[in-house]
Amino acid sequence: MPSKTAKSPYDVHPGVKMVQDWITSLKQKTGGTLEEWIELVQQSGPPTAKERREWLKAEYKLGTNGASWIADRAEGKGIEDGDPQAYLQAAAGYVETMYDGPKAGLRPLHDAILKTAKKLGRDVKVCPCQTMVPLYRNHVFAQIKPTTRTRIDLGFALGNLEAAGRLIDTGGFAKKDRITHRIPIATLSDIDEEVDRYLRMAYDRDA
Repeated sequence: MPSKTAKSPYDVHPGVKMVQDWITSLKQKTGGTLEEWIELVQQSGPPTAKERREWLKAEYKLGTNGASWIADRAEGKGIEDGDPQAYLQAAAGYVETMYDGPKAGLRPLHDAILKTAKKLGRDVKVCPCQTMVPLYRNHVFAQIKPTTRTRIDLGFALGNLEAAGRLIDTGGFAKKDRITHRIPIATLSDIDEEVDRYLRMAYDRDA
């Protein structure tokens, strides 16, 4: 379940807890702490992050995620993946970058969608990624994605619900994706009762 701090308008992504648990268990599972793995990679590993990931997997039988996290840390990247405060700082930057430049006109739509979504309940969590903003209850139930300069795609986790009205079936259910439907949002008037209804439906499905 995502956790929240009062100092940020955003919430800590649940993936951060997963990385924290991985760091805590790393010594027991692999014989080395994160710092020891980083030192090994920097001193003995190949020069590029991609080569380091493959080297860690081949030579030390690390999993894909673990090898990637260590290779990134060895380059000074990915700190936000396992540090709640670092993530929250990065999250604000993700959103600012998303709506920088030609997509700046979409920011009021983004803010209006968030305002609508947060009315669903106090357990709505907003956990930005680099290209989209997922909304969580227990899982992702919706996501905000500025797809073009003039449109946000508001995605919903609605299972195999038959699409109707402005609701578009993304094919996500057949592909076992979490997000299965979307509604294009181009103006504030597009955030209407239909959007409210599907947000509520997706939220309630994730109870």
